[in-house]
Amino acid sequence: MGFSEALSDDGTQTGRGSAVARGIVTGFMTAVGGVFHSLPFLISEVHTALVVAGIVVAIELITISLIRKRFLAVSLRTSLLQVALGAC
Repeated sequence: MGFSEALSDDGTQTGRGSAVARGIVTGFMTAVGGVFHSLPFLISEVHTALVVAGIVVAIELITISLIRKRFLAVSLRTSLLQVALGAC
């Protein structure tokens, strides 16, 4: 993910900043997201693991919505709907 983001453009086309910085941030956040999705399943009780995983995903979706609200000037309500329904 980080490599593909870094190669997508050099930052001058979209004004999104340095390709290397975007690649590092995207790669790091992809790794963090993958780890947090997997960690709950180290719990031996499946029902508990599913509940914890659901909470982790809910926190991630809310965080993404808040970031979109802050930096993309999207209303929180719209952002929550778009992120939850996957219609970004």
